[in-house]
Amino acid sequence: MKELRYERRLALMALMAALPAVAVAGVLLWIGPYESKTKWTVMLVIALFWLGFVLALNERVVRPLQTFSNLISALREGDYSFRARGARRDDALGEVAREVNALGEMLREQRLGALEATALLRKVMEEIDVAIFAVDSKAHLLWLNRAAEKLLGLPAARMLGADAAELGLAECFAGPAARTVELAFPGGSGRWGLRRSTFREGGLPHQLLVLSDLSRPLREEERQAWQRLIRVLGHELNNSLAPIKSVAESLEKILRRPARAADWEEDMRHGLGVIGSRAEALSRFMNAYSNLARLPPPQFRSVEVGPWVRRVVGLETRLPVGLRPGPEVVIRADGDQLEQLLINIVRNAVDAALETGGGVSVTWSRNGAFLMVSVEDEGPGLPNTANLFVPFFTTKPSGSGIGLVLSRQIAEAHGGALVLQNRAEARGCKALLKLPLREPHELA
Repeated sequence: MKELRYERRLALMALMAALPAVAVAGVLLWIGPYESKTKWTVMLVIALFWLGFVLALNERVVRPLQTFSNLISALREGDYSFRARGARRDDALGEVAREVNALGEMLREQRLGALEATALLRKVMEEIDVAIFAVDSKAHLLWLNRAAEKLLGLPAARMLGADAAELGLAECFAGPAARTVELAFPGGSGRWGLRRSTFREGGLPHQLLVLSDLSRPLREEERQAWQRLIRVLGHELNNSLAPIKSVAESLEKILRRPARAADWEEDMRHGLGVIGSRAEALSRFMNAYSNLARLPPPQFRSVEVGPWVRRVVGLETRLPVGLRPGPEVVIRADGDQLEQLLINIVRNAVDAALETGGGVSVTWSRNGAFLMVSVEDEGPGLPNTANLFVPFFTTKPSGSGIGLVLSRQIAEAHGGALVLQNRAEARGCKALLKLPLREPHELA
C-alpha cells in the first residue's frame, strides 16, 4: 500500500481527532426532541465546521513548512536574499524562522568572504613573477597565470586543454617533485626552480607546477661572489708582488752600478731571500686555492663523537682547552674531514684567546636529530662578520683565508651548518657546528 503524503496524513489525523466529539454531538442531537429538518441542518453545520477546521489546521502547518523548504532551496542554490517572516522568540515556529534567517546570513557572509579571498588569490597568482600551471590527471592544462602564459609565448585560450607534452612541459611532470633544472621555453631559458604538488578538485586529483627563474638571482650572486673573490685575490697578490717588484728593482740598480759596495753580495743574497720567501707565500696561496676547489665528497662512516672531539682538543698544545663532555653518540660522517674542520675552529679560537690571555672551551650536545658542537673563546671577538666566509679573506699575518671556508663547505657537505657569532653573555666568539645524526639523504 502506497504511503500517504504528509498533508493527507495530517488532515486524516485532524479528522480522526475530532471524530469522537462529532459522533457524540450527532447522537445527542438525534435522540433530542428536535424536528428532522433541524437535526439535518445542525449536522450539516457541524460537518462544515469540522471540515473547515481540518483545512485551516492543514494550512497553518503545511504552508510554513513549504515556505521553509523554498528558503532552504534558495540557500542551496546560492540565493541568500530571502528571509522568513514571523521570526519571533515567543513560539517554536518563530525560533525555526530565526535560525533559518541566521543560517542564510552566515552563508552569505561566508560566500562573500570566499569570493573576496578567491579574487585576491587570483590577482596575486596573475601578478606574481612565477610561472604556475595546473593540469588534470591526464596532464591536460586546466589553468595558468600570466607569467606562465608569457613563458610559453602563447595566449591562454590556445593552451587550455592542451597536453603538457605538446607545451614542452613533459619533463616538468616527471622526476622529483622539487629540484633545479635546465629548461628552454619560447619566453626564456636557463636554470629553474621546480616545485610540483597535488591537489583535488571535484574529488579528482590534479597537479600544480611552479617554475621560478633562478638565472637572474644566480647571476647576481655569482657576480657578487666574483667581485669579493677578485678583491681578496688582488689584495693577496699585491701583498706579495709589490715587495718582489721593489726588491727586484733595487737589485737591478746594484748590478748597474759601475762601482759596487763591498757588501753588495750580502745585499743580493738578502734581496733574493725576500723574493724567494714571497714567492713561497704565493705558492702556499695557490695550493690553498687548489685545496678549496678540490674538496672531495665525504665518505660516510661511523664516527664516535666523544673520541673525535677529545682527539682534536688534545692536538692543541699552546694552551689548555677546556672540555665539557656531552652525550656519547655515534654519527655517520667523514671522520677525516670532520677532524680537519674541528682543528680549524679550535685553532682559530686559541689564536683569538692568546691575544687577550683568555681561555677556550669545547662541548657538544644533542638537539633533536642534530648534533651541536660548540667552541667558545675569550678573545677580542669578531669585529666584522661579513667577510668571515669569503675565500682568502684573513686578518692574520700568516693566514691563508680558507680555513673557515673549508670548514663551512665540509659542514654543508654533511648536511649541517657552521655559524660564528660574538658571545652575548661574555667577551669572545662562539663557533657552533650543527651536524645531522644520520646521513643527509636519510633526512630528506
